[in-house]
Amino acid sequence: MSDIIQLLPDHVANQIAAGEVVQRPASVVKELLENAIDAGATSIKLLLKDAGKTLIQVIDDGKGMSATDARMCFERHATSKIQKAEDLFNLCTKGFRGEALASIAAIAHVELKTKQENEELGSCLKIEGSKVISQDFISTSKGTSLAVKNLFYNIPARRNFLKSDTVETRHIIDEFQRVALAHPDIAFLLHHNNNEVYHLKNGNLRQRIVAVFGTKMNEKLVPINEQTDILNINGFVAKPEFSKRKRGEQFFFVNDRFIKSSYLNHAVVNAFDGLLEQGSHPSYFLYLTVPANTIDINIHPTKTEIKFDNEKALYSMLRATVKHSLGQYNVAPVLDFNRDSNLDTPYHLNKNNTKTSTPKITVDPDFNPFKEDVKQKETSFPYKREQNTQSWESLYTSVSNHQTEKQEELFEHQPETKTQKTFQIQRKYVMSLIKSGVVLIHQSLAHQRILYEDFLESITVKEANSQQLLFPVKISFSSQEIEMIYTIKTELENAGFSFDEFTKDSVTIKGIPVSVTESKITIILEELLNDINLEVPDTSFSHFDVMAKSFAKTLSIKTGTQLSEQEQESLVNNLFSCKEPTVSPTGKATFKTLTLNEIDNLFNS
Repeated sequence: MSDIIQLLPDHVANQIAAGEVVQRPASVVKELLENAIDAGATSIKLLLKDAGKTLIQVIDDGKGMSATDARMCFERHATSKIQKAEDLFNLCTKGFRGEALASIAAIAHVELKTKQENEELGSCLKIEGSKVISQDFISTSKGTSLAVKNLFYNIPARRNFLKSDTVETRHIIDEFQRVALAHPDIAFLLHHNNNEVYHLKNGNLRQRIVAVFGTKMNEKLVPINEQTDILNINGFVAKPEFSKRKRGEQFFFVNDRFIKSSYLNHAVVNAFDGLLEQGSHPSYFLYLTVPANTIDINIHPTKTEIKFDNEKALYSMLRATVKHSLGQYNVAPVLDFNRDSNLDTPYHLNKNNTKTSTPKITVDPDFNPFKEDVKQKETSFPYKREQNTQSWESLYTSVSNHQTEKQEELFEHQPETKTQKTFQIQRKYVMSLIKSGVVLIHQSLAHQRILYEDFLESITVKEANSQQLLFPVKISFSSQEIEMIYTIKTELENAGFSFDEFTKDSVTIKGIPVSVTESKITIILEELLNDINLEVPDTSFSHFDVMAKSFAKTLSIKTGTQLSEQEQESLVNNLFSCKEPTVSPTGKATFKTLTLNEIDNLFNS
C-alpha cells in the first residue's frame, strides 16, 4: 500500500497560515504597522484604497533592511525579533513569529521598497502569491514602504466573504486607533481613497486620545497613575456621567500592546460600582507596565490575549487604583437647578457673634373651625345674583333657574362610568382585555414598532417635517464619526435633519425632525452611529432601515415609564394599526395572548 502522508509545498503552507494571520484587510494593517514600530519609526503613513481590498501601503522612516533581509523577511519563520525559545518569555517587540509577511505575500501582490541609512541604494522586491517576480536596486529614502495590492486575489472564496467597504474600513480604523493610542510619541497619517482621515502629531497620551476621539473627550478624562513593585498603571478613565450604552471606548495596553481581557474589564467596571446607570459601560484608556517575564503573549495568532502570572493581584490593584482616582478627581458637585438658594446659610454669618432668637408663635383666640365662612359660602354658592332685580319674586325665580341649570351642567360634564380595558404591570407591560382572554404587551418593544413604521414611512414615502432651531447646535465628534455622518447626510436630511456646517471634528445642526427634541440630538446621532457600526448597510434602503430602527429604539417608551390609561389605550390601538404588529424592529415579540382556556389550565393543572 502506497504512502499517503506528504509534506505540503511552501506556497500551500503559507496560504494555510494566512487563514490564521490574515482574516481581513485590518489584519494586514495591524501587522504592517507593528513592523514599522519595531523598526524604530518616528513617522508612519497608512494609505488605503477601497477599504484595503485594492491597496494597503505602509510607509515608515525606520531603520530599513539590507538586500538580503528584504528577501529573507518573506520566508516562513524568518524574524529579527527572537533567536531562541527563551526569548518568547522576554518579548519587547510587537512581532516575533515570523509568519505575517510570508502569509501576506501568499495571498496578495506585494511590493517592498527599503533602504538603510548608511546605504546609497535601496532594494525593491515584487512578489505575487509567494513567487518572487523581481528584485532590483533603486534610489529611495531611508526606511521601508510596503504595498499590499489585490488582497485574496488567488483565494476568491475568502475575498467574497469580505464585508462592505464601510465595514472593512471601520475594522481598519479600529486597528489603526489601537496602534496609534499605544504609541503617542509616533506621528501617524491615515489616507483612505486620497482623503485624509487622521493626521496625528506626536505628543503626550492625553493629546493623542483627544486627537483620535475629538475635542469633547478632553473634559471627560480622569487621570490614573499608580506605581507598584509588580505593576505600573497610568492612563485615563472617563467620568461616570459620560458612560455609554455601547462598548467601544475600552482600551487595555500591556507593555504598549493592545489586549482584550474580560477579567481586567470586570475590575474596572467593579470600580465604577454604584456610579453607572444599568446597562452603561465606562470608557477607559489604561496602560499597564509589567515585567516581560511575567506574561505570555504567545497564546493567539492575533496576539491580543495575554496570560498573567498573578491575575488576582493585578485585578485588585487595578480596581483599587481606578476607584481611588474617581474619588480623588470626581469631586465637583452636580449643579441642582431645582435647589432653593434661600435655604442656604449665608457664608458671612459668624456663629460666635450672631445671636439667634426663638421664633414667635402667634395664636388667634377667636379662631373657630366650625364657624361658617361667609365669603367662602358666597363664593361656592351655585349661582350668581342678578344685578338688576325687579322684585323679590324674580329673585327666587332666578335662584331656582340657576340651581336647575347648574345641576344640569354638572351632570353633563360628569364622566361616564366605564370599565377599564387596559392595565399597566410593573411599568413594563400593558395588559389589554379581549373577548377571548387577555393580551400582554411589552410597552417599549411595542412603541419601537410604532415609531419604526412611522419613521420609515416619513423617510421613504412622505416628505419628513423638519423644525428649525432658534440657535444651531454644534456637536463634537471624532474624525471617523464625522466621516460616517457625512456619508449618510442625504438620508438624515430626508429624515428631517438640516445641517449647517461640517468641520474635521464637529457638525452644526440647524434643523431636526418634528418628533425629536433638541436635548436628544446628540443621543440620537451617537446611537445611530453605533447601530450603523453594528449593521452597516450596502444599499440606500438599508440606510433608511437602520436609521428608522435606531430612531425608534432611542425615542421609544422605556421600561419604568408610568403610562396613563389614555396612553395605554393609545399604545394598544397604534400597535394593532401597524403593518407588522407582532414583532419589534429587531425581531422580538411585542405581545403575547393568553386565552381563557390557557388561563383556566394554569389553575387546573
